[in-house]
Amino acid sequence: MSLSARTPPYLPFLQGTPRFEPDLKPVPASQWLAPDTEAGAWLRDKCLILKMMRANVVGGDLDGAAAAETLELIMAATGETPTQSMPTALEEAGSLVSDDLCLLTAARPGDWRLIAGVLCAPTYWTLPERIGMDLGGLHGPVPGGDPGLSARIARIFTGLNPDVVLERFNWTVQASEKRYTPDRPTVTGKQLSDLHLRVERQTIRKLPKTGAVLFTIRICVDPLVPILKDPEAREAFEDAWLGAPLAVRQYKAWGALEPLVAQACRQSGRGSAHSTLS
Repeated sequence: MSLSARTPPYLPFLQGTPRFEPDLKPVPASQWLAPDTEAGAWLRDKCLILKMMRANVVGGDLDGAAAAETLELIMAATGETPTQSMPTALEEAGSLVSDDLCLLTAARPGDWRLIAGVLCAPTYWTLPERIGMDLGGLHGPVPGGDPGLSARIARIFTGLNPDVVLERFNWTVQASEKRYTPDRPTVTGKQLSDLHLRVERQTIRKLPKTGAVLFTIRICVDPLVPILKDPEAREAFEDAWLGAPLAVRQYKAWGALEPLVAQACRQSGRGSAHSTLS
């Protein structure tokens, strides 16, 4: 089944406006990485990126105790064993799932820092530039992210039980179908067919042996116009798009996308209730 024909696995705008609160919810451990909705569309390309662009997408302590424990945990969760002959434990783990993997540890209480990662589908950032950063540095660009958000996340990390898996979603619209996007895709010259809903399904899990926190990021990219054909989905999308706080809209650079998104909503709404985007 092609990406354009599938039903998108997640539509987080149905839950309201995007926000930068942790908004974490527990999910069963059996649903941590399964089903892997993006494996068929992305895993092969992800492994190619790992091999051909390694310096851009991996960094940190890729073969340490936390990386080795991550590989063990993902092998147990997926029932798969590595076949790509990756050079380190964390890259082997990354080759088994569509999700990107980031490891954080706290050498001092509450001082959680990014120590290693495999990031092949970045949402407008690169991993090497952030290795070693604390939560304040990682979340500083987010509106309201530092110190409030980083302090709350640090408390969550510190108190997290290894038996608990936490999940959250983030989303935006981009004028590209690409998943490897260290830079935000330009809107210039793009058409309605270029608009895609980009969803991040994020999970947080504490590793029982090392105490490191494993942060996973699954990127789902689906054409926006087919999603908006459904009247209820379109109404919820418009409410979320228009209702987002100004700081959030600026952070996500939605101003540049506004003309195309408004056109997509109008076109999708022809023959039904009038679109609120104009």
